Amino acid sequence: MSPLFSLDDKVVVITGGLGQLGLAYARCLAGQGARVALLDIATTPRLPEDLSTNPNVRYFAADVTNRAALEAALTALEAVWGPPHCLVNNAGLDSPPGSPAEENGPFETYPESSWDKVMAANAKGPFLCCQVFGGAMAREGRGSIVNIGSIYGAVSPDQRIYQYRRQEGGAFYKPVAYSASKSSLYNLTRYLATYWARNGVRVNTLTLAGVYNNQDPQFLDGYLQRVPLGRMAQPEDYFGPIIFLLSDASAYVTGANLTADGGWTAW
Repeated sequence: MSPLFSLDDKVVVITGGLGQLGLAYARCLAGQGARVALLDIATTPRLPEDLSTNPNVRYFAADVTNRAALEAALTALEAVWGPPHCLVNNAGLDSPPGSPAEENGPFETYPESSWDKVMAANAKGPFLCCQVFGGAMAREGRGSIVNIGSIYGAVSPDQRIYQYRRQEGGAFYKPVAYSASKSSLYNLTRYLATYWARNGVRVNTLTLAGVYNNQDPQFLDGYLQRVPLGRMAQPEDYFGPIIFLLSDASAYVTGANLTADGGWTAW
């Protein structure tokens, strides 16, 4: 690894650390020499053995919507490794096709409680994590924050992909809250990039497309017609962009949005 992309001894906080991408990022970044602090809500997590036995990976239980829990996690982290160098705001909630019918119904009847739950995790969560962990970085005069965005925060979901569900008799629509919450990250990024620029903290958005996870073949048929590269992402497709944004290779990049979506938003 070129020194330009080095993450040696950098303390990286990853929220949503027990999810598919959170665990993948942990393996990648620890393999690049970082010390990885995984944050998630579970109080008794079951980390995969390769991560639970890795001295450069630690788990800290914290709800990203609870500032007191995040502050406690920061205190515990600093006792082990000192102040963080990087933050990946990866935690988030979506309403996948298997969610309750009321969450995937028409916009006009989308539940207010679902809106509040998704907005809390996807908008309030990054806001609080930036306050707590980003604030610690700003006090140290260095740092990099990556807010994980989505194509559905950059453009509207293509509801035609889900037409097969409606043809089966269900009133299925990709819900509004995920899109609204993910779009909020772009200006959180820009705000903090300018606010903390003189403190040496860079803040960027990484906009991602869907990751393959044994989805319904009918969904895949529709989805892949929208992807110029013709496939869904694998977790490792996002390792390069993450390393770039966290490392000194992107030292002059802040307030930006890096899109890794297989070309989805080019159409």
